[in-house]
Parts: sequence; C-alpha cells; structure tokens
Amino acid sequence: MVEAIYVGGLLVATPRLDDPNFRRSVVLILEHDRSGGTLGVVLNRPSEISVMQVLPVWDDLVTGPAVLFQGGPVQTDSALALAAVPSGGEPLGWRRLHAGAPAVSRLGTVDLDAPPEILAGEIAQMRIFAGYAGWTSGQLEGEIREGAWYVVEADPADTFHDNPGSLWRSVLRRQPGELAFVATCPDDPTLN
Repeated sequence: MVEAIYVGGLLVATPRLDDPNFRRSVVLILEHDRSGGTLGVVLNRPSEISVMQVLPVWDDLVTGPAVLFQGGPVQTDSALALAAVPSGGEPLGWRRLHAGAPAVSRLGTVDLDAPPEILAGEIAQMRIFAGYAGWTSGQLEGEIREGAWYVVEADPADTFHDNPGSLWRSVLRRQPGELAFVATCPDDPTLN
C-alpha cells in the first residue's frame, strides 16, 4: 500500500467510511498540493443521467456506459471530463495530468468548451463527471490517519472500468497482503 498522496493515485474508501458521498468509492487524484489541498473524481458512481441529455455533442466520444458519473459532492452542477490518448501526443483541447504515475501517463482533462471534432480521432476513451471531490490542505491526510481511506496505485484500466459497480472490489482484490481480504467485506458488516 502506498502511503503518500499523489496525482494519479487512488483513494479507496475503507469499510469504515460511511459517508454516502464516498461509501465504497474509488477516487482518482487529479490535483494535490500540500498547501492548497486535493481534488479528485469518484470513478465508480455512474448516474442515471445520459450524456446525451446534458452534453449531446460529446455523446459519441464517451466510453460506456454513456452516462454522467457522480464525480463528487463539490460543484455538482459543473462537468469535468477525463480522456486517455492512445499515444504520447497532446491534442488540442486535452491537458495531461501532471502525474509521475505510469498508470495514468496517457490520461488528461478535456476542455468541454472545445469542439468535439478536434478530439474525435485523438482520444481512445472518455468519461464525463458531474462535480468532484475536494479536500482542503491537511484534511485528506487527517481522514487517512483516521482510517477512512487506503491510498493505492492506479491501474490503467481503472478510470474506464467496464463495470464501475465492481471497481471497489477489483482494486482491493489486486492489493498485496491483508488489504486484498477487505474486498470480501459484505456491504453490511453487521450481517457477517
């Protein structure tokens, strides 16, 4: 298990975290600054709202399911898009995450005000998130110390996992040692 918080890393909610916004969530860290705080998006919360309903011009480019994902409880009326490029290039309308993690080296944010046509042949996968998760300076570190989050390495497939509902278990299952056993924790531990 990785101890440091870093761009491109994952926050995986521990079974003790019962906040409905983050229960059994997997958060990809997009920005982290010790003095400014941390920003990320929840990867495993697809909504019932189709991309076609809200941002129809981007519908053809999103990776299934073609719905908005609930990125977190902050600014839920705004959208943020992540896309992977197939090569090392940096197409117009796309900005690479400043991460040292190889798993997300081809991942970046998309300017949703840009015409989709300029990115149509340039991106391999894309998801759109309504809102994001944010922590002030020191807040996330405190939550980790209290046992609310595991910090683990991302896998290239995590951001666009084909079954978002199983991502929490999948990420935990691949961890070394005892952490892999957490994946078997029932949804309601009192029924165990």
